[in-house]
Amino acid sequence: METADIKTRLKGLPGVDETLKGPEGRKWLSLYPRRFVLKAIREHLEDLRNGIRKGGSPATDPDSISRGIECLVLGYVAPSLRAAINATGVVLHTNLGRAPLSESALNSILEISKGYSNLEYNLKEGKRGKRYAHLSGLIKEITGAPGATVVNNNAAAVLLALSSLAKGKEVIVSRGELVEIGGSFRVPDVMAQSGAVLREVGTTNKTHLRDYERAICGETALILKVHQSNYRITGFTSDVSVEELVALGKRHSIPVMFDLGSGCLFDLRGRGVGTEPVVKEVVETGVDLVTFSGDKLLGGPQAGIAAGKPEVIEKMNQNPLARALRIDKMTLAALQATFFAYADEERAAKEIPALRMLLDRPESIRERAERLASGIGKGKNISVDVIEDSSEAGGGSLPGVSLRTFCVSIRHNSLTPNALEERLRTGAPPVIARIKEDALLLDARTISDDEVPVVAERLNSVLGRR
Repeated sequence: METADIKTRLKGLPGVDETLKGPEGRKWLSLYPRRFVLKAIREHLEDLRNGIRKGGSPATDPDSISRGIECLVLGYVAPSLRAAINATGVVLHTNLGRAPLSESALNSILEISKGYSNLEYNLKEGKRGKRYAHLSGLIKEITGAPGATVVNNNAAAVLLALSSLAKGKEVIVSRGELVEIGGSFRVPDVMAQSGAVLREVGTTNKTHLRDYERAICGETALILKVHQSNYRITGFTSDVSVEELVALGKRHSIPVMFDLGSGCLFDLRGRGVGTEPVVKEVVETGVDLVTFSGDKLLGGPQAGIAAGKPEVIEKMNQNPLARALRIDKMTLAALQATFFAYADEERAAKEIPALRMLLDRPESIRERAERLASGIGKGKNISVDVIEDSSEAGGGSLPGVSLRTFCVSIRHNSLTPNALEERLRTGAPPVIARIKEDALLLDARTISDDEVPVVAERLNSVLGRR
């Protein structure tokens, strides 16, 4: 039962309409959508009423009420999807959007999106054209494949290929290649969804050519090889090369498909980074189809690229699933600009952010880390050091490859590494760091030159220095 004091305090609260028409309410209405302003006012006033009814003493002075409402309004209007600074050192961080796009890709998106385009219009003939005509020729030029098409990610490319080439028929796959990719999606699950029938051969660690040959029968429609793009099996192992499978497929008139996963157009091996095969080399084996991602080692937008024999690509394009899995004009524009950069390998290394970070020299990374440490500075309660550590490619790419890097290591006497990490993560802009050996680490490999002063400012703010 409400006491006289509680009733008096409740009566002293402003009404929704009164708050809305007041100076603060008018200011909020001029800046933010009315629906969110109203929602914030109602919610905060109701919270205050509930607090009073429960015998609490919430702040009910006008300034406190205004601050509480404004905080809610800002929370409602702030976009959930926000730009963040990646200080983890993981170049293709799946949770942070994988590959950042190049300037040319961003400019292409803006140019194509701000107005109309010839997305499906043939300017030369003045009639309806084909969406992928803008891209297929470029992919063929860069990969050396005679045919190409694109869908919205590599899992979709595999799904479309299996549905088009082997629905209701058997697909032979080595047991050691039945991988699981991000989000718990597994090759057997994708195969089942496509309508193809999985035929496992070999064992987890060893599969021989004879295993494939013995499995071939009248129901065999496809031989599938899956690249170890996100894992490694080491020790007592044996697998069959794509060249051997292509020869086997030709002898039995069975197409061979190679799911490369991350997919690399740039020879990282020549720069001492991993052993990832280049797509063009895979195409040159004579494989009927190769599929790979657009937003991993390629360094472009999320997409699934399928390159191979024209008759295989045509079957995929004619599949009703192709329309459901197609990419939009913004993805197409970004992918076109990304592939164009690969026409010149040196240009690609400089222009595509993911490649630039993977190939960054340790001396350059150290210099950035030292500038960041200098911007933070040392103090009585904090130790700031530049240390050598290791980064990784991430995104299911280059498993087991360790990249030499330099980090800013921070320890604080009264703030734990977890507390520092949380404050950086929940601020604006969010800075995503990592914790190692009871220290907060900011990996300079994935922090750009432009971001160095921003990260320093954010950390100084977290430490109460601004």
